Parts: sequence; C-alpha cells; structure tokens
Amino acid sequence: MSDPSHDMRRAILDAALPIAAFDGWTSKTLREACKACDLPDGSDALYFPDGPLELIGFWASECDAAVEAYLGDLDLSSMKIRDKVTAGVIARLEAIGPHSAAAKRASARLTLPDAIGQGPKQIWTAAHTIWRAIGDTSTDYNYYSKRTILSGVIGSSLIAWLGDSSADKADARAFVDARIANVMQFEKAKWQFKSKTENWPNPAEILGALRYGSKPKRRRRG
Repeated sequence: MSDPSHDMRRAILDAALPIAAFDGWTSKTLREACKACDLPDGSDALYFPDGPLELIGFWASECDAAVEAYLGDLDLSSMKIRDKVTAGVIARLEAIGPHSAAAKRASARLTLPDAIGQGPKQIWTAAHTIWRAIGDTSTDYNYYSKRTILSGVIGSSLIAWLGDSSADKADARAFVDARIANVMQFEKAKWQFKSKTENWPNPAEILGALRYGSKPKRRRRG
C-alpha cells in the first residue's frame, strides 16, 4: 500500500534534483522543490524538518531501496559472490541516474561541519544493504569487516563514477571491477592464511607455558 507521505517526499526529491545540480543542496532549493510540487509555504519544514541534509539522506535511502529491489530480482543462487557484490555496487551507482551533478553537490555538502559523519554513514548503509540483499548472514567480526571493506569500494567507485562523463561509464565500471577483484584477492589470501594457521599453538597458551611450565595444547580441527 502506497504511503502518501513517502510519495510526496519522493516528489519533492524529484523536483529538487535538477535544482540542486545548479544551486546546491540548500534551504532555498528545498523550498523551490516544494513550490514546484504546488505545496503551500512551510511544506519544506513539514516533509523535511531537518532541511536539505535530510533530503540528501532520503535520496540515499531511495537509492538503497532501488538496489535492494534490483538484487531481489536476480537469480543470486547461480552467481558467484564476486558477481553478486559487483552487481550491487553497479546498481547503487546507477541509482544516481542522470543526476551526477546533484550527486557531486551532495558529496560536497556532506563535507561541511554540520553534516559530519553523515557521508560515511550513508556509504556504510549502502554497503550493508548490498551484503544483506545478497544473503550475508554473518554476525561476528566478518559482519563489520565486510561492510567496512565494501564501504571503501563504494566510496572510491563513487568518485570514479561521478568523474566519468561517458555515456556507458566504461572507465568507472572497469574501476569497480578492479577494486572488487582486489578485495576478493585479499579475502582469498585471508582465508588461506586462516586455514594454514588454524592448528598453530595459541600464543596465550605458549606464554602461559613459559610462565607456569605447562605444555601448550595444539588446536584440533572441527
């Protein structure tokens, strides 16, 4: 069932994007977007009480929702993990659509003091959305490491994407592929190291043996 409030917020966002591309993400931009939607004065405070920063955050959440919907339509069970992650990152970048100029202005706005932390939080949420949508169920250290690493990929890929003015974004897509390939190589190396060292003695046990004279036990598989 459609949410009228959400639909109106989306309409305001759509009206704001072309304005923000030239005038930036300002209170004036938000007011003009509301006016373009034939809303009365004061509607900006009603729908976005935290102002243009909330509007940027709403855009980010809409992009994440588009990614989740896109990945939900794929046959993920037949895809390799690398292909799943790549599809998610590309979908997140493509969700920007023809609004690269507005995205650049949004990135610049999020560097100002009153927006501190919001940019990294939005990228982290994008990474979390991708991992969750492709079926990641980790809850331990890997939960954080996966999202931290993918946040770095998304952040650097966003810069490449917005800087690529070609229609097909060929250079930016190649950049994404290369970054994810690097991550996959790192994860493979980490897994291999973990497998090789699984039976190594626990350093704490070794120190205990030196102190108390007991013999450290070797770890057992399984």
